[in-house]
Amino acid sequence: MPTISLFPTRIYFAPLKSRGLERLNRDLADECESLRLADIAGQRWSAKNYPGGYTSYGSHDKLHCISSLFADLEKAITPHVKAYARELGYDMRGRTVVMTDCWANMMSGPVTHGLHLHPLSFISGTYYVQVPKGAAAIKFEDPRLDRLMAAPPKRDDLAPRERTHFSVRPKPGHLVLFESWLRHEVPPSFTKTERISISFNYACREG
Repeated sequence: MPTISLFPTRIYFAPLKSRGLERLNRDLADECESLRLADIAGQRWSAKNYPGGYTSYGSHDKLHCISSLFADLEKAITPHVKAYARELGYDMRGRTVVMTDCWANMMSGPVTHGLHLHPLSFISGTYYVQVPKGAAAIKFEDPRLDRLMAAPPKRDDLAPRERTHFSVRPKPGHLVLFESWLRHEVPPSFTKTERISISFNYACREG
């Protein structure tokens, strides 16, 4: 057929590194638990916004600036972000990517994270520390969805690139990167074991 494909949306999904992930994940899980126990403000914010879960987003959202372990995580993530930016076709000459925000999430049971995006950022993502069996995938939405005003529903047999939603099922030690304007959500899991993840934002700066 005389058609062309335009404006692709690319999501990056890969292991953080080839070795040492089990030890790193144990250390991150321990530090996240210590943070939760000490973070009274974060507990209150989470109780209001994520009942049954904990996130440091409302209290400590720059963990890479206050923790050596999270600073090491930043160093491991940044090469992936640079590679992803190049794959997206951005001209990075004279520019660099910088982590601006980094926070911990500890969610279990029916805790959900509704549709949202990450304003004032360039590339965002999540590193998965602990993913129990049956944990929900991260679900991405076609950015044109609110403009499909009179369109019929899509067929069920379409390739992933043609669907209006696409889910990436995380694995421990894996990294998911996406452009910050892409809306996404995490449905409920109904698992007893917590899913532990580290979310972050990057900005693009001159020099």
